[in-house]
Amino acid sequence: MTDFRLVEFRVYHLKPGTQAEFHDLVSRFSIPMLAEVGMDVVAYGPSVRDADGYFLFRSYTTLEHLVSSQDAFYSSDAWLSGPREAIISLIESSESATAWLSMEAIAAMKRSRGAG
Repeated sequence: MTDFRLVEFRVYHLKPGTQAEFHDLVSRFSIPMLAEVGMDVVAYGPSVRDADGYFLFRSYTTLEHLVSSQDAFYSSDAWLSGPREAIISLIESSESATAWLSMEAIAAMKRSRGAG
């Protein structure tokens, strides 16, 4: 599937009134850290219709790449001793789904909803 990448769609339901703070933390801390471990952030940001919603879309070359890069990120000292507690404290719940998307679809998502 060289013309396709595995995209994870992560959706968060945040504690009421924390969307702006969450976006600031994710933008300043999480997004650069995700790039450091080889994750491609396709798009992220506040939900258009839910004042307490947020999304993060990331792409991977394979399922193994998803697992290894997420393991590296979520077990890193930079995450654990860095912004983790501040970010986690704002989340009420989250859900994830994955799908194979073409590189063209991913590029269009990046253009329509910039990845930072």
